[in-house]
Amino acid sequence: MSDLKWELLTEVFGRMEADLIESLLKAHEIEVELFQEAIGHFAYPTTIDGLAKVQIFVPSNKLMIARELLESPPNEVD
Repeated sequence: MSDLKWELLTEVFGRMEADLIESLLKAHEIEVELFQEAIGHFAYPTTIDGLAKVQIFVPSNKLMIARELLESPPNEVD
């Protein structure tokens, strides 16, 4: 990560949902960092005991915009 301060935006269970959120945020020019425990990267992902939990971080100065994007219905997002 660069010199930017990063804030936790949300946690989701499963890489697929995290990748969708990452795509949405990047489409709005918001940098994204995903953090997932190493065990969650195996060929057969599991959600047992939160092993597939993915944390999504964004720059502090974009946190409010990112939250608004996640809370907006899809037809209201630019």
